[in-house]
Amino acid sequence: MDNTNRRDFLKLAALAASSAASRPLAAWAAPDSPLKAWRTTGQQRYAPIEAPAWRTGETISAMSIRLDPDQHFQQVLGFGAALTDSSCYLLEQLDAAKRKSLLDECFGPSGLRFSVARTTIGSSDYSLNAYSYDDTPSPDPSLTHFSIEHDRKYILPLLKEARQTNPELFYFSSPWSPPGWMKASNSLLGGNMRSHYFDAYAQYFVKFLDGYAADGVKINAVTVQNEVDTDQDGRMPQALWGQEYEMNFVKGYLGPALEKSVPDTKIWILDHNYNLWGRAVDELSDPDVYKYVDGVAWHGYYGPPSAMTRVHDMFPAKNAYWTEGGPDITEPDYATNWAKWSSTFTGILRNWARCIVSWNLVLDEHGEPNIGPFSCGGVVTINSKTQEFTRSGQYWAFAHYSKAIQRGARVIASWGDLKDIDHVAVENPDGSHVLVLTNTGREQSVQCALRDQSMTISLPPDSVTTLAW
Repeated sequence: MDNTNRRDFLKLAALAASSAASRPLAAWAAPDSPLKAWRTTGQQRYAPIEAPAWRTGETISAMSIRLDPDQHFQQVLGFGAALTDSSCYLLEQLDAAKRKSLLDECFGPSGLRFSVARTTIGSSDYSLNAYSYDDTPSPDPSLTHFSIEHDRKYILPLLKEARQTNPELFYFSSPWSPPGWMKASNSLLGGNMRSHYFDAYAQYFVKFLDGYAADGVKINAVTVQNEVDTDQDGRMPQALWGQEYEMNFVKGYLGPALEKSVPDTKIWILDHNYNLWGRAVDELSDPDVYKYVDGVAWHGYYGPPSAMTRVHDMFPAKNAYWTEGGPDITEPDYATNWAKWSSTFTGILRNWARCIVSWNLVLDEHGEPNIGPFSCGGVVTINSKTQEFTRSGQYWAFAHYSKAIQRGARVIASWGDLKDIDHVAVENPDGSHVLVLTNTGREQSVQCALRDQSMTISLPPDSVTTLAW
């Protein structure tokens, strides 16, 4: 199963057993609040269900899922999606009441409670057109023509409205391409960065951050480049960044520039797939890079999530952030693959990631506007003709996490090697606990154990169940 391997399971079980043996009896108190439960399966969508009760004195099976709140892991920043140029444009096309309703549903306290969102520095593949903030026919290293005017029409107003819906919304921003004149291709579409523009590009970041802040949108973190290891064959705004280039840019230019001008803005490196974990290790091994970097941004398209644990184990002071992965609008189960996405989310949280951020928050029924080569869908689809909403399977998977898990929650130990069952548990800052159970196989009855208490719950096939107490 993806959420743990056999070696980790045995190691954790041994640690738990020794910890249990040494714990005073008082530490094994029963949960002090009744269980609540919600489920998505079949025709149910995050529906409240009757929850089992914790019981004392029942035999605890060797095949149970065991929880240990005394073993804490990473602190959760939150869940969310990208507010791309395309997403902001589609939201701006809605009438004010319908837009507010959708933002409340995604970011509001009675909705998904999304608390992290990605924005783009200039255009991405999900934009109406390719643009940067300094598009000039000749090089402009002094950034005389820098302007964020493009974003003032609908992007910045939408970002402000989203943060008004959730004042705790954490924004991080990623560039897909520097201005074309900074690249060997002299184009926004593909090509690689030229190192002699590093100083100008660092100031480009500063101007972006200052400009957004002046317009009322504080950006909390930036990544150096979206997907550093590809230029997508020149089919979309994108840029190649060799490892040496990213390291030199961070330690010699971007790090010092942000430290001087916007010291509270974090820097995340890589912003690409798990299979590039060795690159993240190499970069963090340089002390001059290490000192400026808060963490590593990860995508889940290639490789296993255990790559995040590999990097964490070598650099435990650095954070992991899962910054991109979205549904495919062409898949027949786009609206019902909640169990697949919940299994993915569990693997992410069990490997030290502090956030889970989908790709576009909203797109239309064709996965557009889109100037790139991909068939992504939105967490929510807005029909271009009727403006009706369709919620993806990923949306319903998110509900089981973002509605119950608070910012500042700590992932706690859970172990149990059950076929087709994924599990992850957290302790919220208010002392409440959450356990998410995902069943990707046939119906199963599963026992969960917490200290000297246990409860048994039946999990339907293709289901996600959230338990809270």
